[in-house]
Parts: sequence; C-alpha cells; structure tokens
Amino acid sequence: MNSSWNQIIYKVWSPFYDQFFNKGIFLKARREVFKDLEWVQGERVLLVGCGTGADLEYVPHNDIDITAIDFSSDMLDKAREKFHHTDITFMQMDAQDLTLPDESFDIVIASLLLSVVPNPHKCMEEMIRVTKPKGRILIFDKFVPENQELSLFKRGIRPLISLLGTDIGLRFEQVANPFSKQLSIQTDSPIMLNGMYRKIIGIKTQYNEVN
Repeated sequence: MNSSWNQIIYKVWSPFYDQFFNKGIFLKARREVFKDLEWVQGERVLLVGCGTGADLEYVPHNDIDITAIDFSSDMLDKAREKFHHTDITFMQMDAQDLTLPDESFDIVIASLLLSVVPNPHKCMEEMIRVTKPKGRILIFDKFVPENQELSLFKRGIRPLISLLGTDIGLRFEQVANPFSKQLSIQTDSPIMLNGMYRKIIGIKTQYNEVN
C-alpha cells in the first residue's frame, strides 16, 4: 500500500463506503466501541481518518471541539455533506504527518485506520504526539490476535487484499510496543469476527521520548 494508491482506492470506495462499513455488523461494532466512552464538556477531540464520518454519529457535537481529518478528499466531502450543520472542523491531512500542534487534543479516535495507512508505526507516533498527557487514544481496527499465527489462506490473499487498501496481517502489538513508555493500554477488547476487530484505549503518559 502507498498513499497515492490509497487516494485512488478511496475515491472508488467513497460513493458506497457506508453501505459496507456503516451497516450490519460494522454498525453494531461502532455502537459497542463508543457505548461507554465518557465525554467531558470543552474537550478537544480529533478523528484521524474520519472517512465518511461514520464515527461522528457517536460524538456529542454541541459539547466538545471536534476536528476530523482524512487523506481522501472524496471521503472528506461525504463527511462534510453529512455534518454541514455542525461546527466540526474538517481538514484534508495525512495521518502519518499531522500538521497539528503537539499535545493539543484530549481524545484521538482512529477507526479502521492503522490497517490502511502505509506506515502504521508513523501514524501511531503522530497520534501520540498530538494527544495531551493523560489524554485518550481510541482505536477500532482489525489485527491478527496476539499469540496467533496468520492462517495459510490469509497469508496467501494478504497481497491481494492490500490492493483494496487494507492489511489483514497487521499486529497491534508490533505497532504499539515501541511506544510502551508513552502509551498505557487500558482497554483491549474483542469487538467483532472472533476478536479480529478490537477496541483499544490507551492513555498517554508524561513520557515524551520515542523509543
């Protein structure tokens, strides 16, 4: 996967993305992901890779300051259209190179993002950078379950699936472990498809040096 290819892929996906990823089991999963999340009035919230805005349905628009970014202008246009009546700030931006100040958000949300960016390690680094100390990072994504091997079938189709803009062989632990001194994982729960999709919440520590 690379950024240029992802632009093409999500231009194709944008007209019917919600039909696949905001209905059925994905809709149920998103509701579960946000069900117990607590919001504090006045918090600054960043949605990284907001896509067509599916997660924005579960974020209180009136009480917090929301910024939503995406690399795909086509996906971002869909989100803007849905939420044109709100004060949400929409920006086109690369999740691997956020042009946002350090430690500026109380909550950073990344749904179905780490498995689609070319460099998930860099994306994680950037999300941690813009999160305030003691701020939360919420991740909803698909990962190979810890201590399990990718099946022979999945190993075989992994290169083909990557052409659709996603990686079915990503391990969260490989992405997160280099940042263990900066991010304390508080929640790691299976959400969908026998634990392939997980809800993960990390708290940023005061430690700022990258390992």
